[in-house]
This record gives sequence, C-alpha cells and structure tokens, in this order.
Amino acid sequence: MCLAVPGKILELQERDGGRLARVQFGGITRQIRTDFVPEAEVGDFVLVHVGFAISRVNEVEARRTYQLLEEMGLLEEELSGPPEAPAKKV
Repeated sequence: MCLAVPGKILELQERDGGRLARVQFGGITRQIRTDFVPEAEVGDFVLVHVGFAISRVNEVEARRTYQLLEEMGLLEEELSGPPEAPAKKV
C-alpha cells in the first residue's frame, strides 16, 4: 500500500534543475523531491508520496495524520529502508 505520509522539511536545495528536500518523518529523515510544491519552505510540513511532496499541510494536521498512521501500524511499511540519519520525533 502506498500512502502519503506527513513530514517536516529540514532543508532545501536546488539540484539538476529540481528541488530536493531533507524531510523528517518521526525518527528518520529521507531526501524527497519538492517540484510539485514549489512554495514549500524549510519548516513546512508536506505530504510525501513515493518520494515526492504532493502538498503542504498545517502542523496540527500533519501530527494528527502521522499519529493515526503510526497507531494503525502503516508507517513501518511506508518508511522502510535505511534512514539518512537519526532525527528527533516530529
């Protein structure tokens, strides 16, 4: 199953004609593309689907959605793979 998971943008950079972001999901971070949400900035929360930010969301909604996904046991499948680096929980 592929879900959109909320995460917080920690940093942004331009590379190869596109925008990349390091995004924090709970205790892990991933590098994702932000081309679909060019208005996203560091500190924003975004919904990420298959490595792409697809929309911005407010912090309260992001935290609530993340908690529900965690309670349903769906995050492990969606965020599987080696993390970039340890991070604090969102």
